[in-house]
Amino acid sequence: MSDEATNGTAASAGAGEEPSASRPKSVRRKPRRRLSRQQQRRRQLLRSGLAAVGLTLLQPLAYLPVLRRLHARLRPPGAQGEDHFLGACIKCGQCVQVCPVEAITFADIDEGFGSAAPFVDSRAQACDFSCDALSCILACPTGALTHDIRTKEEVRSGLARLARPDTCLARQGSGFRGAARGPDFTGRLRYEAVDRWNAIPVVDHRYEREICDLCVVECPIGESAIQLMELAGAETPGAKTPVVRDGCVGCGVCEMICPQQPACIVVEPRSEEVRV
Repeated sequence: MSDEATNGTAASAGAGEEPSASRPKSVRRKPRRRLSRQQQRRRQLLRSGLAAVGLTLLQPLAYLPVLRRLHARLRPPGAQGEDHFLGACIKCGQCVQVCPVEAITFADIDEGFGSAAPFVDSRAQACDFSCDALSCILACPTGALTHDIRTKEEVRSGLARLARPDTCLARQGSGFRGAARGPDFTGRLRYEAVDRWNAIPVVDHRYEREICDLCVVECPIGESAIQLMELAGAETPGAKTPVVRDGCVGCGVCEMICPQQPACIVVEPRSEEVRV
């Protein structure tokens, strides 16, 4: 073989190889020391202790939403005062399961010790007393919902209030026609003239009212809870206004059925002083 061929072969071989100085040197890792069983137990005990201390320090924060009443919730029928209710409720979900219209739901985790406690969002789905016998009270195993109540008229969950009188159709002398809450509303209500025993979707029921009085005609308690009265000094002929009476139990039907958005009438939890 000629010297040129030999040099060419050597050059081509050398071109495909990196200089040994540029190759990364392999680093030998130090073998990880294995802990003895006693050391593992000590480490686990230390972790558990630190976790316990952390939870203890953070625990007062869970009281803040309750103490400051950051979330004023409408509780299921028969609920005791808020402090008594939260102390007695074991969050078992029995009241949620038996509600025929699924009006009762669970609170979120941001409510501290009130998380997972049952409440009613009356704008989304009110308690219309479809069960008649107050099934949630009968299902409660702890007395968080008092068993002293026998009829729906004895309930004192909340109290309705005309929060936005300027947008009330009745006070404007206006009527209402059509479905109360539009095609996307999923709430249900028992219309006794349609079905005595079962609630039907609100979107399936049409209204033809010369003066809007949905909050009055759909109240399951009746005139002892709310009435439509003449509006004194009204500029519009025939204008009326809903008036909440002492018989209001706070079921939330008036708030749910109000066709205005946001609702003109709202239901707020009663203070502990007036609860029974």
